[in-house]
Amino acid sequence: MTTVNDTSQRIQQKAEVLFMQYGLRSVSMDDIANNLGISKKTIYIYYKDKDALVEAVIGSVIYDNQACCDRDKDLSKDAIHEIFLAIEMVLEMFKTVNPSLLYEMQKYYPLAFSIFLKHKDEYLYTTIKQNIERGIHEGLYRDDLNVEIMTRFRLECFMIPFNPDFQSKVKADLVKIEEETTLHFLYGLVSPKGYKIATKYQENRNKK
Repeated sequence: MTTVNDTSQRIQQKAEVLFMQYGLRSVSMDDIANNLGISKKTIYIYYKDKDALVEAVIGSVIYDNQACCDRDKDLSKDAIHEIFLAIEMVLEMFKTVNPSLLYEMQKYYPLAFSIFLKHKDEYLYTTIKQNIERGIHEGLYRDDLNVEIMTRFRLECFMIPFNPDFQSKVKADLVKIEEETTLHFLYGLVSPKGYKIATKYQENRNKK
């Protein structure tokens, strides 16, 4: 027998797949219902409107993202390795993310966007800052870095791949843009010792 939680989760999971692939605006509640083989009325039993469903999906994606970041931090050998693990995680996620997602969220789903901003300004801020401090402590990042400035700079770099104006001027997808900007940021942090280690990690990536 299907429980309330099972049905709610099925709806949310299907919505996430469709939102990520096609964007938030172009996917209707009818689309979700048809893909699940249920009525739209059934969805409204669990989610009062599309806004509530979008908020649930974004909250779930953020929760999973934080769990992966925490895992990578624990598994990483050093601060540079942590960044390379993060690159692989983000690149895998961006393979299925519609470029318009963040723009549409900001414009049409302000409550969902506020959930994302809280994640960005609190969790991601702390994670980036701790990584920079870790790298300095390990001697892999330059010790003359202004940690606050570089943390804030990196946070804003996260937004670049989703900027419609930026997207229109470069011939690259989200995956390529994120990879280039992250590597650029990393190589701006490293000390001579860190440069050698970062280069080695990158060479190993290229061999795969």
